[in-house]
Amino acid sequence: MENKKTKGFMNRREFNKSLVTAAVGVPFLLSGDLIPKTLKLQDQLDRRNERASMTYRKLGRTNFMCSRLVFGCGAALTGGKAVRLLDHAFEAGINYYDLGADIIYKGNETSFAPFMKANRDNIWVTSKAPIDFSLQDDPVSTEQAKEAAGIWTDLLEQSLKNLQTDYVDGYFLMNIKSPTLISSEEIYRAFLDARSAGKVGHFGLATHKNAGKVLEAAIRTGWYDVTMVAVTPAGWYDWSIRGLEKDTPSLTTLQPLLKQARDAGIGLIGMKAARLIAPLSSAGQGDETVFDTYYDSKFLETPLNPFQRSYVFVLENGLDVVNADMQNYTHLEENIEAVVNSGKYIIKQE
Repeated sequence: MENKKTKGFMNRREFNKSLVTAAVGVPFLLSGDLIPKTLKLQDQLDRRNERASMTYRKLGRTNFMCSRLVFGCGAALTGGKAVRLLDHAFEAGINYYDLGADIIYKGNETSFAPFMKANRDNIWVTSKAPIDFSLQDDPVSTEQAKEAAGIWTDLLEQSLKNLQTDYVDGYFLMNIKSPTLISSEEIYRAFLDARSAGKVGHFGLATHKNAGKVLEAAIRTGWYDVTMVAVTPAGWYDWSIRGLEKDTPSLTTLQPLLKQARDAGIGLIGMKAARLIAPLSSAGQGDETVFDTYYDSKFLETPLNPFQRSYVFVLENGLDVVNADMQNYTHLEENIEAVVNSGKYIIKQE
């Protein structure tokens, strides 16, 4: 027999599906401005697993009250490594778990499936489809966009199978560098079809190359509910070079663009915030002082360690929440402490 929680969850999904159908019709007719740019879903806030031990922020127009610390499951759950941390994160009030297609993060979705099944109504779950750079050389052709849309659709189906579910709260384009690709009708049509079928709730993208231009394009389309951007206190992080993007503005200088995104209803998730100081097998130990010139003296005097400072800084300078790869209890606890206390620190740049 269907329990009440599952029934309520299914009703939310069917409600979202009906809104899409009513707004754009079946089949979807995509032309010109690609209306609707924004679909108003539920006015009521979506609250899941809220605890006094965590702080929360509304994630753009999704209305989801998101824990300010997102559990990044990709690398952490590859091969089932950090499954032991999931229950502890849940008890701390973390309610957003971000994954990636298993073709990149081997087994992370499969490893996550039992936890998801046990906590489905109390957590927000997203995964991502990697799009090869060979399909992202601007200007992107219609054929390239169609191929990328097909990859996204196929990987969504596989992710649902891996997660042993028929629905995820969001499914994102991953590894995005091309503004024209994310502005293509083919990409948006793929999402609308999946949402109409009740397979996904929200559309998003993750970018760690050319992030500023990609975010600007996402704002213009009005299609993307959430964006994950690789950003540090020093500015945009470029994963392809394992360092800062050339000539990047600092995070404080990026405030107008981030505000524009938030005003457009886009939930902003920071990722790679501490990557320059994290141990990297390909780049040595990193530099724990690399961001110190971006902090004022009072902030440097806080008891936070360098990793915690980077997370606090991005949270207090334009990002709604921060996504972290946590593979042991110490890092998890340190990150929880940082996000919960982020508002206590004065971190204005001198």
